[in-house]
Amino acid sequence: MIKASELTKLYYSIGEVAKMFDVNTSLIRFWEKEFSSIKPKKNKKGNRLFTPDNILELQKIYQLVKIDGHTLEGAKKALKSGDIELKEAPPTFDQEALIESLESIKRKLIALKD
Repeated sequence: MIKASELTKLYYSIGEVAKMFDVNTSLIRFWEKEFSSIKPKKNKKGNRLFTPDNILELQKIYQLVKIDGHTLEGAKKALKSGDIELKEAPPTFDQEALIESLESIKRKLIALKD
């Protein structure tokens, strides 16, 4: 999840934004056309310049479409109603430590059974 405090620049290129969400730039352009809330500025060459507010809005769209599985229409309705709460990324864990912990519990349960 991108936090507003992490966005230190005034403007970000479409390549930088695409990298933040690990998507293609074409998807960012598509979402720009589909969602009226995304209005990046354009420089004289026509390059898109996204503000931190644009990026936070894209984050909501990303969560609705890519994580929660909404259709584009469903995502538009959720954004319009304000019915979205950004979720934290799932915590990472040490798989080996988890397996060892579960095996320890299993040993204790078997000992209790006997």
